[in-house]
Order: sequence, then C-alpha cells, then structure tokens
Amino acid sequence: MKKILSLLLTFMVVVGLFVGCGEKQDKEASGSVSEGQVSDSEDNHDENNEEKPSGIKASISVQVEKKWQLYYQDAAQRVLADNPDATIDFIVTGCFDHLDVLDSTDVTNEDIADVFAIPADRIYGLTQNEALAEINAKEMAGHVGGFDDYDEGLGGNFKIDGRYLAFPMNIETLINFANKANAEASGIDLANTIEFTELNYQDMLVPVFNAWFGVAITNAADIELLGMDESGGLFTDMTKDFSELTQKQQDAFRALFNYWKAHDEAGTDLWDNDATWGYMDAEFTTGGKNAIRLEGPWSANGLSEKASKGEELEIFPINQVTVNGNPLAHWKGGWGLGVNARIEEDQDKMLLAQAMIEEIVNTEYAVDLFKATGKILENVDPAVYETSDLSDMDKKIVAAVMASYENAPARPLFTEWGSVWETWENGLLSWAAVKPATVEDAYAEVKASFEAMMANY
Repeated sequence: MKKILSLLLTFMVVVGLFVGCGEKQDKEASGSVSEGQVSDSEDNHDENNEEKPSGIKASISVQVEKKWQLYYQDAAQRVLADNPDATIDFIVTGCFDHLDVLDSTDVTNEDIADVFAIPADRIYGLTQNEALAEINAKEMAGHVGGFDDYDEGLGGNFKIDGRYLAFPMNIETLINFANKANAEASGIDLANTIEFTELNYQDMLVPVFNAWFGVAITNAADIELLGMDESGGLFTDMTKDFSELTQKQQDAFRALFNYWKAHDEAGTDLWDNDATWGYMDAEFTTGGKNAIRLEGPWSANGLSEKASKGEELEIFPINQVTVNGNPLAHWKGGWGLGVNARIEEDQDKMLLAQAMIEEIVNTEYAVDLFKATGKILENVDPAVYETSDLSDMDKKIVAAVMASYENAPARPLFTEWGSVWETWENGLLSWAAVKPATVEDAYAEVKASFEAMMANY
C-alpha cells in the first residue's frame, strides 16, 4: 500500500524492511519532501560551472531502498533548497521488486516511480519496453563533474541508439577475497601476483560453470562468448573447432579442464550447481582448504564472518590473479538512475528528476552514498574514499573494485546475451556426467552447447 508522508520542518523516517538491491520485499511507499522545509545547501562545486535549473515547480516520485532513505531525503533537501515549490515523494521498495512491478504492468502504474535505480544489464529490456525517458546526460555530467570521458565509462553503456537513458550511480565488478590463515597454511603469498594454474585445486574456488564467474577466465583469454557486430549480427568463438582457437584460448580451456579434473577426481562438490555454494563456504572458513574466493563486494560481510570475523580477511583486485600469465578480468558492470518515460513530455518534471539524480550522485557526498547504499562512483578520485572515515575493510573493497574495474571490458548488454548463461552452464556442467578424457573432448561439449544456441539466431 502506498503511503505519502508530507514532511514539514523535520523529516520523519518511515519504519520498513531493510533491503538491499538483491533482496525482495513487499512494496511500501512513503515519504515526501515539499515546500519550505530546507535551508540553503552548500555549493556542489560543479567542475564545468554550468548553470543548474532552479525554481522548478513540479512533483515527482523516487524509488528508494529502505536503508537508503535517509541519504535520499538529505539529497532531496538539497534539491528543494533551490526549488522550494517542488515536491519529491518516495516509494520505498527494493530495486528488483520495483522492476518486477514495472515488467508486469507498465510505466503508467502509480506504483512505479518517476526516478528509479536499474542494473546496467536491464537497459536493453527497459528500452524495448519504452520504459525510460531520454535524459540530458552530458549536461548532467557537467553539473556533477569528475568524468574524464563520459561515453567511455558506464555512462556510455546507458546510451542506446544515440539516446542517454540512465545516469551512472555505481560501478561493480568481481574482486578477490582471501582467508589469510588458510593462505598461509597453503604457502600462498597474497602480496604478489598469483597464478591460478599453479595453485592447488582448492586454493582458489571459483564456480566457473556459472558464466558470471566463468567470464573472469574467458575474458582473460579474449574468448568471445557472444558478440554483436556493427550490423547487429551475432558471433561467438565457441563454435570454432578447438584447433581454430588461439593458443591463449586453448590454454584457458586447458586450465578449466585441469581444474574440473582435479575436483572430479577428489570428489568435491564444486561442479554441483546446488551443493557448490555450501562447499565453498565451508572450505573458506578459517581452517579450511580454500584461501581465495572470487566474489562481488556484496559478499564481504558473509566472507568476513567466515574468516574469523574479519580478522583473517584480505581483499585485493581481480587482476592480481592470472591464468597462464593473463590477468583475470570481469566486466565493467554497474547501476544507473533512470527516469520514467511517462514524464518525458513534462519539462518541469524532467528537470526535477534530473536534478534529483544529480544530487544523489553528488561527488561531494560520495562517501555518504557508499555508507548508505554501498554504491561506488566512477567519477570520484580513489583518494577520496581512501582518506575518508570508512572502515579499513570498506576502503579495501572500494580500492579493489576501482582497480578491477579500470581494465575490465564493457559488459555485453544486448538481450541475446542472456542465452549465454544457460548455454555455458550446460556445457561445463556436462563434464561431470560425460567425464571427458581430454581438453579437446571437454571443449567439444561446450561447442555443442553453443552450436545449439546459435541455431536460434
């Protein structure tokens, strides 16, 4: 049920569920910021000194996670200091819950906010459904500041057919977590480059059959699981014969095959799609056989608990681990803030929506944004986070993400790539049943899976 609470001279926090972007919750809407409630805010230190709109008279709604709400309310206060006749309401709900409602209805649904967060991989689907309004991203980037080349960063991923449909609010990629005690017991030096193929099979546990993790190895070997050329044609390296792969690509599959073979002979659960997660958690616990996990920053708390409540936890960039000498690389992934297409023709609402987005990602409040949401801004100098009052673990997470993101390839966002998840998984998981004798045999299973996928295009 939607509840709108008008804030007069003070803010009231509406009680609700604490949720993260990956969690589900019942939709609940509350909170409003309106006329005359705030004092003048400090300058935003716009690098390009472009004049921001002011005196806007409009009302918009903004989707917000419950635990982000206080930060968003403060951002709204700053917006309304320059626009006292405007109103900003909040719809308090999880990001994915909100998108689920949008997918099942349409942009006219009053439970869909005017401004909402989206993961980058949803941009094409939302575009096809005409759910997003075009925003003046380049002007907004000038107001926010800090972008060396907007189109070469996350912002470029939100540009579809020449239209900017979301503004960057977070970069994300995989990083390495290590249990220092387990690493020391296995003789692993965490201070230097670590070669994956030289590790014991349990030293680094990666569920490589899941493409979210497996691409760290395929990207390192320049393997294109599914690409799209300039004409829109799809192509893949995975339908080539093994002999047609480059030496780097062959070596990557040899590493994957040897990794599977070692786990298969030892009878571990790594190649079991259901049991692997519990297996990895148990082995990462201090005293176990696993020293290194490739995970997202959102896994920090859980892994910290297993590493002697954080005392044995170390965090470092993904590319500190190599496979056959090639640094692991994930993707330039992330999140953006989009605007509901239903307000695209209302100039005042659009201006207010864009102003709210700019204030949410105001670089002056980058550390506060991270504390509230875990979001990392690509256009902020790493030193800002490093010299802040963040915890040591949070500082390591931010540093590792930014370093890992810097050299990562762009995440493929076209909708057809969605077929790769099951295709890759089926190919690699088949090894557990087929028991390939050679790397060529193992690759043939993956090739057959991709040939079946490509037959649909």
